[in-house]
Amino acid sequence: MTFKEFMAKVEAKNPGEPEFLQAVKSVVETIWDAYESNPRFVQNNILERLVEPERTIIFRVPWMDDNGEVHVNRGIRVQYNSAIGPYKGGIRFHPSVNLSTLKFLGFEQIFKNSLTSLPMGGGKGGSDFDARGRSDAEIMRFCQSFMAELYRHIGADLDVPAGDIGVGAREVGYMYGYYKKLRNEYTGVFTGKGRTWGGSLIRPEATGFGVVYFTNEMLKTKGTDFKGKTVALSGFGQVAWGVAQKVTELGGKVVTLSGPDGYVYDEEGLNEEKIAYMTELRASNNDRIADYADKFPNAKFFAGKRPWEVKVDIAIPAATQNELDADDAKALLANDVFCVCEAANMPCTAEAMGILLDAKILYAPGKAANAGGVATSGLEMTQNSMRLSWESEEVDEKLQSIMRNIHAACLEHGAQDDGYVDYFKGANVAGFIKVATAMCDQGLV
Repeated sequence: MTFKEFMAKVEAKNPGEPEFLQAVKSVVETIWDAYESNPRFVQNNILERLVEPERTIIFRVPWMDDNGEVHVNRGIRVQYNSAIGPYKGGIRFHPSVNLSTLKFLGFEQIFKNSLTSLPMGGGKGGSDFDARGRSDAEIMRFCQSFMAELYRHIGADLDVPAGDIGVGAREVGYMYGYYKKLRNEYTGVFTGKGRTWGGSLIRPEATGFGVVYFTNEMLKTKGTDFKGKTVALSGFGQVAWGVAQKVTELGGKVVTLSGPDGYVYDEEGLNEEKIAYMTELRASNNDRIADYADKFPNAKFFAGKRPWEVKVDIAIPAATQNELDADDAKALLANDVFCVCEAANMPCTAEAMGILLDAKILYAPGKAANAGGVATSGLEMTQNSMRLSWESEEVDEKLQSIMRNIHAACLEHGAQDDGYVDYFKGANVAGFIKVATAMCDQGLV
């Protein structure tokens, strides 16, 4: 079977799922040679098995608002692959959530979790619930209704969810509390828990920290680091918060943030006060980044635009999938950006990714660069299993070690004959080989 024939088969089985098909195509294209060169992988038809989720659970979520009106949302959990450990992946609450999005995220999660070298399979879940304008009581009732179905399908050794877009410590708390009540047990079935009831130190900022650690490893290959570098950052949620903290700490200057309404350019760069204000905006469910410019008058707000037109050294997209398109990629290159590191999941369109790879700048895919979040979730699982709590310094040291090892794996499998490192291919091949080998070892299951 050729690559084109394989993709035609996947497309026929998954119509109307553009995000999922985009992810499969971009990954399989890079691992095709590694797959075909291993007779064992071909004999076991690993790729066709890998693109099919082991289990997909879809359910209704009825809940009542503060006025007594009943609403119904859809809940989904995609349990994608458990070859190297229990399913692991976040839960996302956002109006854009659909099966295609969650299958794409779950598929990517397989490789991301494999890269961490921790025993975690791939999964993802969520709902099209919109928390904007909802009270805490309404959010709690929704979370409890969501968990009233999902609790049957998760467990510490089966499927361990975490937070994601729209799901922070509050939502995890509501869901975990109801899970505990229904199951009558206290186990580490969620990560991203509150610090006083099983959560790990630095977990909230871990994804952003990991992105910066990975980027720093890339910069080292060019004999440089973050000191004196300017950074265009998108988003202003939890991941962007972690990125902004660590870049600033390492001597870089973050000059942009973005939201659904546009972006702000702050030539002075973020500082402790401004980073703290980011968290206030998110905590209040306020998605207007324009408020940042109102708070700090030296910042300029650009309505309806994205930050990739600003002249900087490094770009870190940290908002959502496909937020950086071909025109944005060309704008980055025209401004002499020499490093793009994905903090979100698949934030670059296929066209944008091709342009960046062809330009042979430093470019890292999210599955490698943002694996620090799930890696720290894995460390939280370990602490829960051992009934221990590590100090933040110990967790951070382990996180840095994991990100260095992921970077090394990308170098091993992504180095080209001309000296260029294709981090995208390197990450995919490294993650794939481990999962494929495990699937072969475990037989036809």
